Formats: sequence, C-alpha cells, structure tokens
Amino acid sequence: MHTFEIRDQFMLDGEPFRILSGSIHYFRVHPSDWHHSLYNLKAMGFNTVETYVPWNLHEPRPGEFNFEGICDLTRFLDEAAELGLWIIVRPSPFICAEWEWGGLPAWLLADRSLRPRSRDPKFLARVASYYDALMPLLVERQVTHGGNILMMQVENEYGSYCEDKEYLRSIRDLMLERGVDVPLCTSDGPWRGCLRAGTLIDDDVFVTGNFGSRAGENFAQLKAFHEEHGKRWPLMCMEFWDGWFNRWGENVITRDAQDLADSVRELLELGGSINLYMFHGGTNFGFMNGCSARHTHDLHQVTSYDYDAPLNEEGNPTEKWYKLRDVVRDLFPDAWTAEPLIKDAVALEGVALKERAGLFENLDRLAEPVSSLYPQPMEDMGQSYGYTLYRSSIERDTLEPERIRVVDGRDRAQVFVNGELVATQYQEHIGEDIRYALPQENNQLDVLVENMGRVNYGHKFLADTQHKGIRTGVAVDLHFILGWEAYCLPMDDVAKIDYSAGWSEGTPSFSRFEFTLDEPADTYLDTTGFGKGVAFVNGVNVGRYWEIGPISTLYVPHGLTRAGANELVLFETEGRVGDTISLRSEPLIRHLDKEGVE
Repeated sequence: MHTFEIRDQFMLDGEPFRILSGSIHYFRVHPSDWHHSLYNLKAMGFNTVETYVPWNLHEPRPGEFNFEGICDLTRFLDEAAELGLWIIVRPSPFICAEWEWGGLPAWLLADRSLRPRSRDPKFLARVASYYDALMPLLVERQVTHGGNILMMQVENEYGSYCEDKEYLRSIRDLMLERGVDVPLCTSDGPWRGCLRAGTLIDDDVFVTGNFGSRAGENFAQLKAFHEEHGKRWPLMCMEFWDGWFNRWGENVITRDAQDLADSVRELLELGGSINLYMFHGGTNFGFMNGCSARHTHDLHQVTSYDYDAPLNEEGNPTEKWYKLRDVVRDLFPDAWTAEPLIKDAVALEGVALKERAGLFENLDRLAEPVSSLYPQPMEDMGQSYGYTLYRSSIERDTLEPERIRVVDGRDRAQVFVNGELVATQYQEHIGEDIRYALPQENNQLDVLVENMGRVNYGHKFLADTQHKGIRTGVAVDLHFILGWEAYCLPMDDVAKIDYSAGWSEGTPSFSRFEFTLDEPADTYLDTTGFGKGVAFVNGVNVGRYWEIGPISTLYVPHGLTRAGANELVLFETEGRVGDTISLRSEPLIRHLDKEGVE
C-alpha cells in the first residue's frame, strides 16, 4: 500500500516526489501498442502516465457501457502498473482533447431541455449513471487501495467555459460518493480569470495550469493564485504542449525539438512537475475527430493526432524523445532510462481493386428508413456520428431552373436529383440557393449530410450547430418539401454491402481492395487520387481522409491487420475513385500555400 499527499511538495510514501508525466490516450492507440508506448515513456526517464477517459466511447448509447478492446481502460492501467508507472486519470465528463464534442455522448443532444456541463439535475443524473459504471474500475486502482492512480481530475479547463462552482462541486461529490479518495485536481489556463472561474481551490481541490512555454511567467501566476487563497502547493503544468493538433486544409504544425527541450528544462529547474501533452498522440479513429469553433467557419481536425509529440503517430521516438531523455539524464541522474522500442511499417504498391458498389444501390442494406414529415437532425433519430441520407420527391413546376435550399443543416451537404450531383455545400454555405432545372415531372431528391465532428472547446459547445443533419428542412421555390425518408449511416458494419448491386459513376461508392501480409504490420494508406471519405481495414473504421490535406495517408496499426489476406474498403463521397491504392511505410504530408494549394 502506498501513500500520496499534496503538501508544499508532492509526497509519495512520505518522501518528496516530482511528477514527470506524459499523456497517452489509450483510446487513440490500439491495445496491441499500449505496452510499446508505455515502455517508451518509462525509457525516457518519466515516472507517470496521464490519460483522459472519453464518456462517448464508454457509453455509446444511454445505459450501454463498453470497456472492451480499445475501451479496456483497466487493461491499460494495469499495463502501466506492470511497468512501474504511476497514473493520473482525468475522468471528467468533458475532456476537450480535440475529441468529438469534448467526449460528451451525442445522445445528450436529443433532450433539448438538458444543459451539459452545468448544475442541471438531468445532466448530473446522466453523469451519475456513467460514474456508477466507471468509478468502480478506478477506485480499486487508487494508491490508497494498493494501485497506482495518484490523482484524478474533477473537470477540464472549466475556467475557459463557465464559472459554476455548484456544478464543479457536484462532479466532485459524485466522485467522492463512489469511493474516490486520492487527491483531486483541476487544470486551467494559468491566468487569474481562468483559475478563479474554473477551480475549487477553497475546497482544497489541487490547482494546476496548462501552457507550453514561459514556465517562469506562468508558474508565477499560478503561485500567486495559490498564495491568494492561502495555499503553498507545489507547481504543476498538467498540459505542457509539446506540439499541436492539425486541421483540414492547413499546414502541419511543428515545434523545434531543441526549443521544447529547453522549455521543459526551464520548468524542471524551477522545481515544477510536468505532464507532457502529448507524449504519444495517436489517431482519431472512426468519426472521433473534434472541431475548432470559429465565428462562421468552424475548422475540423484531421484523423492523425500525431501532435508532433515525442512519439510519432505510429509510436516511434522522434528527435524530441531523445532530447528530452537527455534533459532527464542531466537533471535526474538516478532516473532509469533505456533505449526505446521501435517498430517498422510495410509498404505495398498498386494494391488492385476487387469490386465497387454504390451507396444509393445499397441504402436498404445499410439502414432502415425513418419516415417523417420534415427531415430530422440525426440525434433525434438515435444517430450520433457518420452520415445521413435524406430522400424525398419534388414536382417540376417550371422548365426554368428551380431554387433549392437546404435550410439549417450541418456540416456538409451533397444534393442529388435523380442520382446526379447538383451541388455540394459546406457549413456556412448551406442554405444558399441551388439553381437547377428539374429534368422530369417528378424527381427524386437526395441530400447526403456528413457530421464532420462536433466542437470540443469554446463558445459554440452548446450551439445549435452541434445538432447534425438537416435541422429545419429543404425548400424548393419558396416552400418546404414534405414527406421524407432518412437513412442513418453510422457506417458501423460495411460487411452488409452488396457489391453486385452496381454503381453509378460520380456518386458515393464503396471500393473494396485486398492486400496480403506475411505477418501483422503497421502501414499507411495512401488515399491520393480519392476525394473525401472514410476507410475501413478488416471492418474497422480507421478514420477520415480528404484530398485537401495536409496529410494524405491514414495510419493503420498492426493490431488491425493479420497475416494473409486483409480487406480495405473506402467509402468515397465525391465520386473520385481509383482502381489501385498503395500502402506506405511512412506518412505523406503535403505543404500547402495560403490558399490551401499544394
């Protein structure tokens, strides 16, 4: 049994302790690679791993909990314990993390009277139910119970969102009532406004700051806030940003390795504790990428969460890893360090197409239509992620081009008449006039809407734009069209596709490839030549691709491949297809100019 206390220093088993931690999100790393990443953290000389816990993965539908596979949190914690690593767990309902809707489950949006991240009793009841399932897994792994969890977080950067202390206390109490007895903490921007709004310092909940440079200046602000409230706590940066995330159509953001090493050295020489965000960023598998909120044009994040971290997306050490190990060896000569584990990735050129099938030709196999008078947002139909195909019919009233408008939709709409694409609209352009001469007296109207990811931070967190699909309706001329069938397409089972059903050029389609490996291996799918969509390897959604870049590959971990034949399916929305595809041994990153052109 161990002890961990927060006095004027961190005290582990009664001795002063410096937290040298790195973030690894188990849900962004395939379980077959957890040991690889955790070992490399330990080998760099660090002693602690930190992870968020994403509510939306663990409770994908109300009352249905998942703690298996990539969601097997306890296995991840136990693997860390076997390596002798301590753990900081951040199980707050909201995690930000550039993750879809900050980790909150999208089914909460179906109840418009419920206000997330607030003292709303209905929201707190949902959190309580979730914690009933989650907390028993964590409680028995606390240091106070013989485990390795040192500390847990109450909420995440709440001072950048609101100042509801009753809500914060409610979340804290839900944790305490379920047996959490290790120290609790919050993390916020280190300036007074954020700290005042987002902390429970007067309730003795430990306060940390988030920043990525100027440790002296930021620690001074944090210390002043501590002292203002009569605290002499140790100084800790809970998120020391060693890189940054990336968004579609923008260049990859990097940070100089020596600059990072010098900044970390400064923090450690000041006596601070650190959690590197990220140590291993990993991948936003499936539809789990988040979105940066902007006034009009929100910016969706890419599938790769490489983050320019000390371990790259694949989990191998970068220059930053070696420079940080040098810092540890210099400042903490007694720390255990070692050489890192390194994996290889395979490359295959010209993997041939096996067969192709159209989305329209497979609708009835992929979904049961939902009938309604007006089109409904996806959440109201029990759907959280992916695509929704809305179908109705429109009568021709004139031989002149008609005016068609998708009114109040999110995030990206493709409009088809009789199976022909007539317009693609994205975010703020949805609702603009589409002029099209209807070719027949009665015409089939299809609108394919993609949820590209909900915002994970900022003022739009509860905006109506987080309800995806068509929220108001579709108008032709000046009137709304009635009588709709909606096909919910979460793309959770591509095995249903009938490749003998046919395909029409220029329409959304599924392309199936097969590649053969001697043994399971990492690789990168090169989506050059395709337009926009998602990829599935042996039935698992490995994430979105988009020709606008900056990254033109999708990482596939060896845990998703197998010796022998492997199936690759691309769902392509733009009608941009190829008869071959290649696998690379490293990512393909393009440099874009200010207009997003390579």
